[in-house]
Amino acid sequence: MAKLRLTVACGAYDIVKPLMEGTVEADGLDLTFLTDMGPRERHWRMGRKHEFDVCEENVGAYYIIRDQGEPLTAIPVFMHRRFRHGFVFINTASGIKEPKDLIGKTVGGTNFQPAANIWMRGILEEHYGVPHRSITWLVDRSEDVAFDPPPGLRIEMKTSPKTLPQMLADGDIPAMISPTLPKPFVEGDKRIGRLFFDYKNVEIDFFRSTGIFPIMHVTTLKQEIADKYPWVATNLTKAFEASKLLAYRRIANPRMAPLVFVRTAVEEQEQIFGKDPWAYGLTPANRKNLEAVQRYAYQQGLIKKITPLDELFADTDLGDVGSAATPEEF
Repeated sequence: MAKLRLTVACGAYDIVKPLMEGTVEADGLDLTFLTDMGPRERHWRMGRKHEFDVCEENVGAYYIIRDQGEPLTAIPVFMHRRFRHGFVFINTASGIKEPKDLIGKTVGGTNFQPAANIWMRGILEEHYGVPHRSITWLVDRSEDVAFDPPPGLRIEMKTSPKTLPQMLADGDIPAMISPTLPKPFVEGDKRIGRLFFDYKNVEIDFFRSTGIFPIMHVTTLKQEIADKYPWVATNLTKAFEASKLLAYRRIANPRMAPLVFVRTAVEEQEQIFGKDPWAYGLTPANRKNLEAVQRYAYQQGLIKKITPLDELFADTDLGDVGSAATPEEF
């Protein structure tokens, strides 16, 4: 029987490469990977035009799309996670020393919908007492998914010819929440610094207190495919899981990665986060994670209701397939 052909738009991550390169195969599926595009383009093309069969997509955008009734579902495969405390940047002459100093200020942020920004606004509000409506959010591009900001939410489009990072460096704005590192900061411009200077330890403490390693992206699937071929969601999830485990084995081998202290880094990661930081499936920890970011999206006016996760994610019924490999397997 011929395999079902699907297009998969995602990043060329190490945890995906064994599947991309054919070392791992998805049973019954012939997958064409499309990786030559940035996250924003991928999210926009799937969110607005449904161009791909399977797509790695901003978790916030997915919640918005489903809230608006778009015919997509998701599998519990989370290719991209990242802590976000280290992506709150300040102008070092602005006088901002702690999170509450952001209240009443104008803060840059590319656009309102990136998962990175949803997470960090939510964390600032829940854990640091900084209401998102106490800030004017300055953006420089349209949203990936159209939405109507609720009353009281202040979003303004940038009019300056400068980029937001340039505005931050010049002191035109005092702070910025950025999905990426601002170019002047990368180039060593001392006018830009981090709000959370010791961000790594802050993020570790956040994980230890909440159990959350923030999920940035989910893997979406056209609803028509899920309905017509109910087995696809599970087979895809199992294939992504097998690919990820091979990547874990590779990085654990100190001969494979060009990092001097790779084993030290692996051991530190396992001590803090366990054997499978990129765990797939609707595990209790992942449910807490996904529920938190959905709650933030709701609080920030991006969605109109909270939807049970079992309605948003296909039942892949992984069982023990989703568990991480044991140390002996490395």
